[in-house]
Amino acid sequence: MESTLPTDERWAQTCAGDGEFALAARHWSGGLKLRIGSTRLALTVTDGVVSPGEPVASGGVLEYEGPADVWAQVLAAVPPRFHNDLMANISLGLGLARHGDPVVHAQYYAAVMRAVELLRPVSTGTLGAPAQETATPDGRRGTAGAFDAAVGRYLHVELDGHDHRIYFEEAGRGIPVLLQHTAGCHGSQWRHLLEEPRITEHFRLIAYDLPYHGKSLPPTDRSWWTQRYHLEGAFLRAVPLRLMAALGLDRPVFMGCSVGGLLALDLARRHPEQFRAVISVEGALKVDGNLDELTGFWHPQVSNEYKARAMEGLMSPTSPLAHRKETSFVYAAGWPPAFLGDLHYYLAEFDLRELAAGIDTARVGVHILSGEYDYSGRAELGRAAHQAIPGSTFAEMKGVGHFPMSENPRCFIEHLLPVLSRIRG
Repeated sequence: MESTLPTDERWAQTCAGDGEFALAARHWSGGLKLRIGSTRLALTVTDGVVSPGEPVASGGVLEYEGPADVWAQVLAAVPPRFHNDLMANISLGLGLARHGDPVVHAQYYAAVMRAVELLRPVSTGTLGAPAQETATPDGRRGTAGAFDAAVGRYLHVELDGHDHRIYFEEAGRGIPVLLQHTAGCHGSQWRHLLEEPRITEHFRLIAYDLPYHGKSLPPTDRSWWTQRYHLEGAFLRAVPLRLMAALGLDRPVFMGCSVGGLLALDLARRHPEQFRAVISVEGALKVDGNLDELTGFWHPQVSNEYKARAMEGLMSPTSPLAHRKETSFVYAAGWPPAFLGDLHYYLAEFDLRELAAGIDTARVGVHILSGEYDYSGRAELGRAAHQAIPGSTFAEMKGVGHFPMSENPRCFIEHLLPVLSRIRG
């Protein structure tokens, strides 16, 4: 492993010639050190300009260390599960450790991960991960002047005593399906499903933006800017219930991912009579995590770029690059407090471990889909939820991560179609 590593000079040259690294490292003064077993690699960065060699000790220097056999997995052309991202490896205790200012880590994590990616071999035998893919990842290409199938509208809904304009897009006809996006994101994550005829010829898909997300702007009769945003279960559960009432939906299907995947199980427990089935994507009975350790996701010295790059670590390295970058782009465009605020429900409030056995799948179907590379809502957690809910179904989706519907829609649709067929039946 260590004999295949480049020199500092070659690594610095590769980084200097990479547009993605250059953008992510802008204004960075400090450097990056890697301890790979007994080998050291080092870069010095001066106001975004990279040069080889050990950086001068300063608050801007970041260091990552671990055994050579662990690094061999991290630096593989296609890293195995949970070794594709430094944060994934470190948070799960798989062998790597980080040293340095946590704020600087958040500020320049995108540059760090790109520098690590540039150490991975590609099929040509040259150094560095490919910067782009030339083929359309899902095989589709738009025609100039053509409309997509989805149509967007606003619907006024009263939530928590305030008038909210909820934005949603819909396509298809038949059994209604409410689609809940992930934390800090919005309904565009589902856009590929809305264009899939095998789904829309039987199902009316409705992808909505939660309040304070996407195009669902904050209410005008509340001083929301003076209060810290926390997503609480009662408010979150009310959104799909009020939407289905306002739209006149008769026992729709509910499908959500991540925070939406937890919500799916929450709704199945509390409101089984309202839904014919729920589909929990990346769901669990409890997701562990410490909100106090995630302050980098909303810090005045850290941009949304950190959230975006961190989300790439939750995806599979085999998902199409263009779709992975689109998924992280949506995170970079979100209201800064939204992601960390949504994690209040995801990490602090939600816990069905003692209640899951009470979900009656004779009244509401429960289907759980988990991505192989998701290190947050891990497949083990999805399988445990399935085992705790009699009559539920479960599938692990190989080759995808936390955002299957947007990072690899072709793969996700193939896993979803059998579930939808079962619901129709």
